[in-house]
Amino acid sequence: MAGKAWRSAVCTRIVLGGKKSIFVLFFSQLSRVVGAAKNETPQSRTFIRGIQTVTLIPGDGIGPEISNAVMKIFEAAKAPIRWEERNVTAIRGPGGKWMIPPDAKESMDKNKIGLKGPLKTPIAAGHPSMNLLLRKTFDLYANVRPCVSIEGYQTPYTDVNLVTIRENTEGEYSGIEHVIVDGVVQSIKLITEQASKRIAEYAFEYARNNQRASVTAVHKANIMRMSDGLFLRKCREAAEKYKDVKFTEMYLDTVCLNMVQDPTQFDVLVMPNLYGDILSDLCAGLIGGLGVTPSGNIGANGVAIFESVHGTAPDIAGKDLANPTALLLSAVMMLRHMGLHGHAKKIETACFDTIRDRKVLTKDLGGNSKCSEFTEAICQRMKDMD
Repeated sequence: MAGKAWRSAVCTRIVLGGKKSIFVLFFSQLSRVVGAAKNETPQSRTFIRGIQTVTLIPGDGIGPEISNAVMKIFEAAKAPIRWEERNVTAIRGPGGKWMIPPDAKESMDKNKIGLKGPLKTPIAAGHPSMNLLLRKTFDLYANVRPCVSIEGYQTPYTDVNLVTIRENTEGEYSGIEHVIVDGVVQSIKLITEQASKRIAEYAFEYARNNQRASVTAVHKANIMRMSDGLFLRKCREAAEKYKDVKFTEMYLDTVCLNMVQDPTQFDVLVMPNLYGDILSDLCAGLIGGLGVTPSGNIGANGVAIFESVHGTAPDIAGKDLANPTALLLSAVMMLRHMGLHGHAKKIETACFDTIRDRKVLTKDLGGNSKCSEFTEAICQRMKDMD
């Protein structure tokens, strides 16, 4: 490996004498990650007028119910979307490699845009998380989660308005782990120059395009000086290209402390994978939880998958009790990504007005209505707008 690839930082200090096979595995995975990161830059997809086909992955548990709710609301809004439904279950490919079903991959490769309900995460099931597999399959390098307080839904905070942007492909979630000797496991944190550069530039571009004033890089470069240091350096370099956006840098623990004290001091935050996983959930808690938090995964070559990030809630599956808000707001993000701003605003307004009115709410939102009743209330509001 030569050139820029060697500027990738690997967070490890263990010398593996005689463990040649481990090094071969590690460097093959390092080459794969660096190679994938080198070829792509953030890009938005341009859509022509007319009906657009979107791959719909309903998911597990309550997934089919909330997906059905979204489809009904889109129909009421006359959104120009055709749904192509696909189910996702891990299968063994050539050489025993885990992969998503070919028809699901073909659909996403063709349509470029997907909407996904919650998928159950297997525990000791022998195959990887399907969410992780989707990210790797389509190089979904940026996870974007807007966290905005919802009027009428009471939480300890009333004026949260921030966005977390998480690097989605590497860090501690690279999946590079080894048993060194019995009782000793090494997990490698991988941070590459190219992946750090593209997520940093994406964050600044997002801030500029969405009239956001500042970007905060979240890191622990004081401890992990090589890995987080590389990430922070790429953020600083990106900041030099976006002088119109204020740039700050803060330690992860300091951000967590300040976030719960006063979240209004933050605007756009960009961070490596594990930090983003934790901090984005913390921020969701500020506005009421994952049930009202949208999420989008932006990938290379114009691919994007928008999703609800809450669980599958198998205890209420099939009982018409689920709250479709998170998936619906993720679908609103999807419409804006596609340039369908009018339809996005119409659906979002109807959803927020329904919550603010507090007459028809699911149990987790403080009411006693069914999912179908909440869905119908949103649909009726949109009909009243026409």
